[in-house]
Amino acid sequence: MLSHDRVWAAIDALAERYSLSASGLARRAGLDSTAFNKSKRLSSDGRPRWPSTESLAKIIEATGASLEEFTILVEGRGSPAAPQSRMAVPLLGFAQAGAGGFFDDAGYPSGQGWDLVELPARAAETSYALKVQGDSMLPLYRNGDVLIVEPGAPTRKGDRVVVKTAAGEVMAKVLERQTAKSIMLVSLNPAHPDRDIPMRDVEWVARIVWASQ
Repeated sequence: MLSHDRVWAAIDALAERYSLSASGLARRAGLDSTAFNKSKRLSSDGRPRWPSTESLAKIIEATGASLEEFTILVEGRGSPAAPQSRMAVPLLGFAQAGAGGFFDDAGYPSGQGWDLVELPARAAETSYALKVQGDSMLPLYRNGDVLIVEPGAPTRKGDRVVVKTAAGEVMAKVLERQTAKSIMLVSLNPAHPDRDIPMRDVEWVARIVWASQ
């Protein structure tokens, strides 16, 4: 039976599974950091307050969890089994990503000797990690956060992506539109402009599939 307590317990369990607090999970999903606080789970008159379906969809997408995993938690059948093995993927800084000679034609780090980071979430074999440097991606991503990106993954409007230009610029944006001629990107930080870049100037596009908190 679906109950108020079980839904909130599932949110807490999902946050714990991905090494986040309830407020950290809310921030990861682009919500107000207090959205999942215990004080927000009851209204002022004591009536149960339920999370919206939109907020649930956002936390599932932000963690990379599946609907099945969340349903298991709601049904109280325990935490879904962790992946049998964790992957270690190359870790680069944005400055390295912007330099030449570090990527193959598919947009994956080439060569050896990279620092490695162990993934706390599932990812494809071609995934790798980028460490955020600076404040250009605030408020969503902070200096030192790690983004797991998947080159070659299908993208659609609203996806968070990392784009590298032929000039060596690397940026994390929200995909607004992509055609054969250009890619339109919405800035995560309102202090930075949106970008409309000709595809001839784009070296690669990689979808962000997970981000540390």
